[in-house]
Amino acid sequence: MIKNFIPIPNNNPNLLLRFLSRFDFFGLFEKDPFDNSMLLKRIVIFVAGVPTFWRLAVANQLKVEGMEHLHKLPHKNVFFISNHQTYFADVIAFYQIFCAMKWGFLNVPFIPFFLLAPRSRIFYVAAKETMTKGGFIPKMFSLAGAILVERSWRAEGQNVQRGVDNSASVNVSKALQYGWVVSFPQGTTSPYATIRKGTAHIIKENNPIVVPVVINGFRRAFDKKGLKFKRRNTELTVKFKEPIYFDENMTVEEITEKVTSIIEQKIPDLIAEWKRQKEEGE
Repeated sequence: MIKNFIPIPNNNPNLLLRFLSRFDFFGLFEKDPFDNSMLLKRIVIFVAGVPTFWRLAVANQLKVEGMEHLHKLPHKNVFFISNHQTYFADVIAFYQIFCAMKWGFLNVPFIPFFLLAPRSRIFYVAAKETMTKGGFIPKMFSLAGAILVERSWRAEGQNVQRGVDNSASVNVSKALQYGWVVSFPQGTTSPYATIRKGTAHIIKENNPIVVPVVINGFRRAFDKKGLKFKRRNTELTVKFKEPIYFDENMTVEEITEKVTSIIEQKIPDLIAEWKRQKEEGE
C-alpha cells in the first residue's frame, strides 16, 4: 500500500538554517558525492538558468501546482518521479522551481533573482548517450547534476538488448543520501511508455520520500530536445502531488504499477486525447 507522508511541523528548529541557506553563494570547497565542485555546479545552474527562464516563463507560461508540498520536505532522500516530454526543458523547469522554492516562493517569480543562490543539492537521471553525444549544451547541463545511465533497451534511436547498468542504481542511492533526485521512470519522452522497473528497485533499496509529478505542455512548446521552440505562449504545467512513501513489503511489480498510476500514465481519456492530437498533427 501507499501511505501519506507526514508533513514537517512549521516549528521545525531548522527553519533558521533553511533561511540562512538561501544566502549560500559560494561553498568554495564543498563537493558532491561524486567529487564534483558544488561551486561549479552553482555557476552552471545560474548560467543555464537565466536564458532558459525566459523560454519557460516569458515566451511561454510556466504554471506550478502543489509547490507548497516542497517546503515540507527534508534536504535529502527525496525522489521525484515524473512523466517525460523533452530531453532538457523538463529538467530545466524542475531546477527553476526548486531554486525559487529555496527562496521561499510558492510559485516561480517573474524575475529570476533566485538563481543567484540556487539550490544545488539536486540530481537528475539522464541517458548517457543523450548527455555525451549531443554537443556542448548537453555536456554543460550534465555538470548541473546528471546521473548518467546507459539504457539497456535503447541506443542511437534503435531498440537493443544489453545488460542492465547496475552502477546507475548505486549512483542514485549516493545522490539520495546527499539531496534530491529527479527521475523519469519511463526512460523516454514517448507518451504513455512502459514504466521501467529500475525505479521500483531504487524505491525498495532506499525507502525515499517519493514526490509524484505530472507535467504537460512541454511537448507542444518545444522540440524533442527542448531547446528549440515549436509554439510560443503555451501553458507549461508542473503539478507536484502530495509526498508519499511506499510500503516496504510491496513487490517491484506492485510499485511499478503504482508509479504508472500516480504519474497519470494509464488514464484512458488522456491516452485517447493524445492519439487524437497526434493524428491531427497538434
